[in-house]
Amino acid sequence: MSQTRDNKLNTIAREALGLETLETRGRDSLDFHDTAVWCVKEALERAYEAGRQSARPTKVVCPACGRRIEITLVPSDK
Repeated sequence: MSQTRDNKLNTIAREALGLETLETRGRDSLDFHDTAVWCVKEALERAYEAGRQSARPTKVVCPACGRRIEITLVPSDK
């Protein structure tokens, strides 16, 4: 996993889930957590948005006219 992606995931885990780290520490009391579903939902939404934001433009050829076009990210409602 890339360092940037690790950093983003750790930030989401810390801010949305209240987790100190995503590293396995070998003790149940450190590796298992009770988490509210709304916190899990927030973490998933943030991870999804981070992935969406990191998407590169897609370059394709228009089947109707043959021109090269670029498909880019549409801004989020949030």
